[in-house]
Amino acid sequence: MTAVNGSNPSTAAAASTADLVVVGSGLGGLCAAALAARHGLEVLVLEAHDRPGGAAHGFERRGFAFESGPSLWSGLGSWPSTNPLAQVLRAIGESVPVHQYHDWGLLLPEGQLRVGVGLEPFLAVVRDLRGAAAAEEWTRFMAVLQPLCAAARSLPLLALRPGLGTAAVLGGKGLALLGQAGRLGQLGGAFGPLARRHLRDPFLLHWVELLCFLISGLGMEQTSAAAMATLFGEWFEPGAALDYPIGGSPAVVAALVRGLERHGGALRTRSPVAEILVAEGRACGVRLAGGELIAARRGVIANLSPWDLPALLKAAAAPARWRQRLEATPACASFLHWHLGLRGDDLAHLPIHHVWVGDWQRGIGAERNMVVLSMPSLLDPSLAPAGQHVLHGYTPANEPWELWKNLEPGTAAYDQLRRERCAVFHHVFDGVLPDWRERVVIELQGTPLTHRRYLRVHQGSYGPAWPADRGPFPGGITPIQGLVLCGAGVFPGIGVPPVAVSGAMAAHHFVAARQHRQLLQECGILAG
Repeated sequence: MTAVNGSNPSTAAAASTADLVVVGSGLGGLCAAALAARHGLEVLVLEAHDRPGGAAHGFERRGFAFESGPSLWSGLGSWPSTNPLAQVLRAIGESVPVHQYHDWGLLLPEGQLRVGVGLEPFLAVVRDLRGAAAAEEWTRFMAVLQPLCAAARSLPLLALRPGLGTAAVLGGKGLALLGQAGRLGQLGGAFGPLARRHLRDPFLLHWVELLCFLISGLGMEQTSAAAMATLFGEWFEPGAALDYPIGGSPAVVAALVRGLERHGGALRTRSPVAEILVAEGRACGVRLAGGELIAARRGVIANLSPWDLPALLKAAAAPARWRQRLEATPACASFLHWHLGLRGDDLAHLPIHHVWVGDWQRGIGAERNMVVLSMPSLLDPSLAPAGQHVLHGYTPANEPWELWKNLEPGTAAYDQLRRERCAVFHHVFDGVLPDWRERVVIELQGTPLTHRRYLRVHQGSYGPAWPADRGPFPGGITPIQGLVLCGAGVFPGIGVPPVAVSGAMAAHHFVAARQHRQLLQECGILAG
């Protein structure tokens, strides 16, 4: 960053300046920063934590490499890909080697299952469980979805821009999309009504509810139809596979940081931002907690939750109604984490993932009614010492904050509640590996308070809970000129693809549509 003369809007001299300052280095912020740097902008990313990645960062204990976030990946191992993260990586000249795999385990009220990725393997499971009529029902539903999935694929997500500029990026392809307008329109609301029109079998409806909850933290009546069409388009195509990035989530983070730095951007950790500076209605820099001022010529991208952003803006800098809307953003519940280091060179028969549901009748979002377990070292032995494995478990968006909000970590009451609530992991893993207790080398348990501490997330939330049946997502545009948002809650869905899209849209707000289009053509995302 270059030194500047003159004064900052706060009347103090800024020590450095950049074209763009990105606050927060979650995957959305890193995608935004790396793309902006690829476009030639001078970019500085500021991260409060001691390492980048947000929910995708990793940590090590006693030779075991643990992940704090994503476990299910797809679309990273081949090109072309509809995965927006894969598109970002290609745009910045990076890639992440992956292991592909083709099935996962289910622990459901119907029994313990092993399900292959793709349409035919799932149909085989449905026939065994529910008979030929249910399998035919699912086949008809997939036929209904196929044109919607094709419509979703026809719009490259990296072509999206805040505001009305997407048509200028698409050019002639934008005209072709007009023919898809009716189908794209069907993807604008929630997925539930579409599923209920075509499915009657209880297991199939429960299956759709499970998938919706996994990708949005909401039931199918509030989950985006577009997000589900994208999922089905990837998972139920011939030859579909899941990917695991070698090195885990931290390898993806490292690739984004490499791309950022190769194109001239910079990352600073342990640099918490205390204020986003605004002058004459425009975001023009930040003040760090230590008092340092950094000016931004073009603007600021905030990779922050909607609950945390208002605290960084003085009251006079942001319209009161907008501030109140941010603070009132509905939140998904929080989650519990479980990390294990296990002895065992005899576990190759296990699937990489298990998803457990206790009771369909309780509702998919009921407390501790769903658990996800992942053992990525079955694919990537570098994550654990020789002959040993790592396991990451979590309860997606079903742990109430109210149970934890008045507790203090380290107290007897906190430790007791943590043991009681995390016992669900023990119960579930008993059904997978009955002798796991004899194999344990290290066990770590995380709570909503852990999540809030390390990720600075409001109430340790799984993410914003914008229901798709109540209108469009808020998007990244703000009433403050030069301040753009990215991260969870900006684009439909929870997880990697939506935050990658949000980061790309934030970056492209600061470049001309012509530059945006040229980049997509160079990457092969748009035809020349």
